[in-house]
Amino acid sequence: MPKLKKPRSSKQTMDEIRRAVRAIEDKKGENVRVLDVRGKSTITDFLVLATATSDPHIKAVKAELDRALKEGGVRLMGNDRSVSSGWVVVDAFDFMVHLQTAEMREFYRLDQLWKDAEEIDL
Repeated sequence: MPKLKKPRSSKQTMDEIRRAVRAIEDKKGENVRVLDVRGKSTITDFLVLATATSDPHIKAVKAELDRALKEGGVRLMGNDRSVSSGWVVVDAFDFMVHLQTAEMREFYRLDQLWKDAEEIDL
């Protein structure tokens, strides 16, 4: 029988998001936004959007993000291992991190797609 996920408190989720944002910013990720998509998305509660300057920069930011989340005991549901597409997704169930190059962020415009979501100021 599969192990059920233990519900997390919103404080715990926000602490994990802060940890993720700190890791992204430590590696100079740019234009970091946290969007509250509760009630708007059926797959997650929060989105963390960030821009990296290149695929090698995405790789460095993701490595730091992976390290910080592991150190914080954050269990990931999905973790994109390919960093050569200009877009990497890390799924922590209650929140998802999207690391994109500026070109990918402009092309897919997730910020615009979720324009009705409230931006969280950490």
